[in-house]
Amino acid sequence: MEKKWWQSSVVYQIYPRSFQDSNGDGIGDIPGITSRLEYLADLGVDVIWLSPIYASPNDDNGYDISDYQAIMPEFGTMDDFDRMLEKAHSLGLKIVMDLVVNHTSDEHRWFREAQKSKNNPYRDYYIWRDPKPGMTPGTPGAEPNNWGSCFGGSAWKYDETTGQYFLHLFSKKQPDLNWDNPKVRDEVFNMMTWWLDKGVDGFRMDVISLISKPEGLPDGVANNTGFAGFDQCSTGPRLHEYLQEMNRRVLSKYDIITVGECPGVPMEEARQYANLEGTELNMIFQFEHMASDLDPAAGRYGESKLNLPLLKAILNKWETGLQGKAWNSLYWDNHDQPRAVSRFGNDSDEWREISAKMLATCLHLMQGTPYVFEGEEIGMTNCPWNSLDEINDIESRNNIAQNLKKGIIREDQVLGILRRQSRDNARTPMQWDAGENAGFTTGTPWLRINPNYTRVNVADQVGREDSIRAYYKQLIALRKHSDLIVYGDFELLEPESESVFAYVRTLSSERMLVACNFTDQMVSFEIPEEFRDGKRLIGNYEASGDGKVLRPYEAYAVIVP
Repeated sequence: MEKKWWQSSVVYQIYPRSFQDSNGDGIGDIPGITSRLEYLADLGVDVIWLSPIYASPNDDNGYDISDYQAIMPEFGTMDDFDRMLEKAHSLGLKIVMDLVVNHTSDEHRWFREAQKSKNNPYRDYYIWRDPKPGMTPGTPGAEPNNWGSCFGGSAWKYDETTGQYFLHLFSKKQPDLNWDNPKVRDEVFNMMTWWLDKGVDGFRMDVISLISKPEGLPDGVANNTGFAGFDQCSTGPRLHEYLQEMNRRVLSKYDIITVGECPGVPMEEARQYANLEGTELNMIFQFEHMASDLDPAAGRYGESKLNLPLLKAILNKWETGLQGKAWNSLYWDNHDQPRAVSRFGNDSDEWREISAKMLATCLHLMQGTPYVFEGEEIGMTNCPWNSLDEINDIESRNNIAQNLKKGIIREDQVLGILRRQSRDNARTPMQWDAGENAGFTTGTPWLRINPNYTRVNVADQVGREDSIRAYYKQLIALRKHSDLIVYGDFELLEPESESVFAYVRTLSSERMLVACNFTDQMVSFEIPEEFRDGKRLIGNYEASGDGKVLRPYEAYAVIVP
């Protein structure tokens, strides 16, 4: 395998609205990020991925873009961005932008033009269809097909001005672009080139697997919501053609990192997206393991419980399925998922730190590029929401309403579901210290701050040798100096165990055992004979056990030459 710098890198995701406010308006901003870059350099990460900072009306927190080459005023100016980029590069940090080109905002200039008439030059930048014959336009059932939006309801909105529907796989204010139009591709590729020439170091591509729609836009199989899943469009007929064109015209001209968010992607397609020949993207995000604890009927917004054998089977499938063929990305957390320590670990005061270290051990020692979401490195937890009124997230609000209406969940379950699964759990402001508003802002925070910030914060952990953050630093440093961790083959042990996640990594004659206990109980796990005299690389307990049991949430790695 030809070695690439991004294979041994660790990426840190910043949600700008929640990272650091510099001017007291309660909203994180670019100068705030700039002020914290030394903190990230000290952590040891290599790449910073910024969730969208472009101009946006904020219907979906910046993922509805009205101008791709302007900065959202709440976040600052382009001069602020340039200063941040320069400082990041001076510290050895690379900056990755969030590329959101499946859709725009309905306030984007292109869409405002497209709405004016069917003959407007921008009309074909988006996907328009007539109502179903014989149906009253704008009424249920008149939509061109039965596709559903990711945020609930139909994926079509009727536009009275021209008497047609436009497609929106997400919010009604996020119309899908028509990638079959070469002018759209020209616009996107020119915009990407503009950012890369400015000096950014790559792109995370939002729902990039959805940009090629199935020919004829046929109905799909309706699920319990009454609509076909929004991922009906995943990996459409011209998707690879478009990504190869993007690579040829833009990506291949720069030494950058690219990762595609690919909901619903099957393994054989993933191998093509992230192929090692480099004709499309460097790696992808898949979501299969993010459904391992969910009720299939209700999806994210229903009851949930971790199924460890299923989680292991999925991660094993992706580790071994991409091995030697494509590159993997590794994550527990991001802006679209609840906090990992609350979801897969234990966020009680007794076990939060030790289980957070266990989860980090399990993930960072696999093959692939690890992603750390802001606050993950200090063990930030889900928020104890008091009501739906505290929730900002459009997905949470819409899907809770839809599941209540369908009878999939009850009113008395709503708070528990929000506390476990809402995307806003990841979006509460970064907890820097135990002072007012967790050191995030001197104003009123845009979203509730988790009340545990007085105990869970950066100031408490910086300089504390046994902190979660110190453990992350150790894991990140190990990766930088170990080809075994970066490139070694993966072999899952004890696949049926409901308590233990253990695996072996192999590169030439070097072998490493990783063992993790996902429970708060002592569990049996006898270390394989070949590793009994091995060197302990890292562990979340001070001393090794007896080699026959794992203590609650214990994790360790042992290496033999």
